[in-house]
Amino acid sequence: MLTTGFCATTATSSPLLAMAGGGVNIDFDRTFLVQMVLFITLVVVLKPLLFDPILKVFELREERTDGARKSAREMQEKAGELLQRYEREIERVNQVAAVEREKLRTETAKLEAEILAEAREATGKIIEEGRAKIDKEVSSIRFDLGRQSERVARELAVRVLGREVQ
Repeated sequence: MLTTGFCATTATSSPLLAMAGGGVNIDFDRTFLVQMVLFITLVVVLKPLLFDPILKVFELREERTDGARKSAREMQEKAGELLQRYEREIERVNQVAAVEREKLRTETAKLEAEILAEAREATGKIIEEGRAKIDKEVSSIRFDLGRQSERVARELAVRVLGREVQ
């Protein structure tokens, strides 16, 4: 018979004896052996039916998880390489664009200078033509004024003198 439990101390036993032997009493009998046989039988039966498949599932899950992590790591490395390549390409494009911008700015400045020179030349011609026209008109007006002043002077002399002046 298997008895488990704490040793009971009675009032008649010595307290020193109770402290020294205060452990658990275990008797090995047939029930213990039956329990051990049942345990071993269950382990032998359940190992191929339950434990091995579960361990295979755990192992497969671990392999897939590690594979997914490795794949994710590779993808991150590729993404990093692509990002670096993209940034280098963007930098190259920006440099080419800066060169083109500078070239266009230079061409625009030359074109602007040519247009301004042509405009100044055209303006100068217009001004010279205008001055020539004004000078011509001024000469014409002076000539007309000279003739009119002679006529007015004659008329004035005729009125003042009362006779014709030659």
